[in-house]
Amino acid sequence: MRVATLAAAATAVGLAACGGGGSYTTVVDKIRHAGEVVVGTKWDQPSLGLRTGDHDPQGFDVDVAKYLVNRLADGGDVRITWRESPSSTREALLQNGTVDMIVASYTITEARRPLVTFAGPYLIVPQDTLVRAGETSIKKVTDLRGKRICLAEGSNAYRRIVDPPPDGKLHIPAVLVPATSYSDCVRKLANGQLDAISAESLVLAAFAEQEPGRFRLLNDSIIDEKWGVGLKKGETATCEAVNRAIGDMWRDGTATRLLHKWFGRTGLKLPSSLPRPEGCP
Repeated sequence: MRVATLAAAATAVGLAACGGGGSYTTVVDKIRHAGEVVVGTKWDQPSLGLRTGDHDPQGFDVDVAKYLVNRLADGGDVRITWRESPSSTREALLQNGTVDMIVASYTITEARRPLVTFAGPYLIVPQDTLVRAGETSIKKVTDLRGKRICLAEGSNAYRRIVDPPPDGKLHIPAVLVPATSYSDCVRKLANGQLDAISAESLVLAAFAEQEPGRFRLLNDSIIDEKWGVGLKKGETATCEAVNRAIGDMWRDGTATRLLHKWFGRTGLKLPSSLPRPEGCP
């Protein structure tokens, strides 16, 4: 089976289940009968979804998306069009049909469930904190009291630190510094405009690996985050098919191979088992 890929700017493409000369009731139907799909990923996160020049994005989430599309295609040829899906626009991109699915370190949260149908999770990743390597006043997450932490637009990670339960975890008073994305957070951390970034350990370790010796992880986990595949609300049939494909990805060793391919040099303890599916309401 062949999967062709095409990177594209994030322009609207009609409804998610339409295209390819016909109308399709589900994304999995579109994949199998139109032979095409639009997948949203990050384009600025090393080892997860990073696009350079005119090339397709590359990274763990990109490879996961390719695998899942292969399984959903049931042996047919599929053209993947890649579209950038920043955290701040993911729900809108699904709702307006710009993308058919999103594989972009997309954390499953209760606040997002009314807007998104999540397949998965395909990975469970601890949330950690990144600081400058020479920062001596922050050794554990509770040291973030009064510190400047990054508020990446569209992300909920900062809530685990500053908000009380149920959305938050620690309820620590801190100063929130806005940023457009996690790559913007890293730039501001490097420039001394903030003191810490809180996000999933894989995200942070991949950024740190780009500039060895400049940053360090606290290795003080806050909570385990569940990464899911985002689908338009109500895409139950596609969600169930994606869940089956995620199971295959772990059982045949692909998930483990991809984790070591993209994160094997970070020194992190990598996930090693299939997460329990959350179901497709």
